[in-house]
Amino acid sequence: MNYRHAFHAGNFADCMKHALVLWLLSAMQKKPGGVFVLDTHAGLGRYDLSGPEASRTGEWQRGIARLASPPLELADYVGLVDELGLYPGSPWLLRARLRDQDRMACCELHPEDHAVLRRLFGRDDRVSVHLRDAWEALGGLLPPKTEKRALVLIDPPFEATDEFAQLARGIKLALSRMPNAVIAAWYPIKHRAPPRQFHQALKDGGVRDVVTAELLLRSPLDATRLNGCGLLVVNPPFGFDIAADGILTALLGRLSDGEEGAGIVVERIAGE
Repeated sequence: MNYRHAFHAGNFADCMKHALVLWLLSAMQKKPGGVFVLDTHAGLGRYDLSGPEASRTGEWQRGIARLASPPLELADYVGLVDELGLYPGSPWLLRARLRDQDRMACCELHPEDHAVLRRLFGRDDRVSVHLRDAWEALGGLLPPKTEKRALVLIDPPFEATDEFAQLARGIKLALSRMPNAVIAAWYPIKHRAPPRQFHQALKDGGVRDVVTAELLLRSPLDATRLNGCGLLVVNPPFGFDIAADGILTALLGRLSDGEEGAGIVVERIAGE
């Protein structure tokens, strides 16, 4: 409830998450049937990078600001950011790519952010905005009433000490409600142990068809710093691993300052 994404909008983690999630939606839209998109931690929807919050941290200057004239792998993402104006959070980006047959639900528990998000989408008949706990929503909004396919983005603030365990429970809940859902779960990498335990918890819980895509700006040795981040995808569309490798390589080339241990890892951690 205390987390405000405005301080971090447009940083390297946002760039990585948004570029990959846009690819996932595009891949799912190669089939004509509608896609239901669920954004569990939606935030404000868009952010003024010249505002007081973003200016205080300056994180976007080491993120989206470095992606001008992007390589081909990032052109779709950066082009959409430029087109939308204020830095778009995940709901604004995804809404821009919805087709007539697609629909989206956004959940935000912070009352002020929820009010802003509701005003942003106004009377948009393809978007519903909920003042709702993200973890409860995974059970309450899945499966959708009409669509047979879903893209679920889970992007917790990781303020609670048990957030990785909660994320694993949330993924398993979503799959129990809709086994074929494509689930994209973002996570921070400060040091290696928590992500590895998270991956193992999913494997031990019987979750199948899982690929992780990780971007490291430095060796994950200092637990007080965000050294990298990952996106874990369950039921990834065909070709995700190859596309993720290209996107992350392009991001690393622009966002890395050459610190020791910088790199990318795309790995299948559970078979189909």
